[in-house]
Amino acid sequence: MHCLNRIRPVFTYPLHRWLTCRPSCTQLFVGGLSYDTNESILKDAFQEYGEIIEVKVICDRVSGKSRGYGFVNYSSEEAASKALKEMDGQLLDGRNIRIHYAHRGGWKGNQV
Repeated sequence: MHCLNRIRPVFTYPLHRWLTCRPSCTQLFVGGLSYDTNESILKDAFQEYGEIIEVKVICDRVSGKSRGYGFVNYSSEEAASKALKEMDGQLLDGRNIRIHYAHRGGWKGNQV
């Protein structure tokens, strides 16, 4: 009986956790944006890599000014991957931008 208590269920292994809780592969975090960059500029810069579902530049609640980062949500993982590879470190509105896959806890767009 004591041996049965030491057997861990399959769902506690790290691989299973990664597969079930991995970041969205279609949503990108875009950091280092100029404070003058708006959603239309961001969409124009990223639309050549695939169909975009939604673009969001995060703004300060009080001032309404950009906080310097945003999100781009693609319809496919391939488009997001290509955009990440091509746009990371590129110049946009005079600033070098950083691109990463968005992770849980950030902006979720129209998701419920």
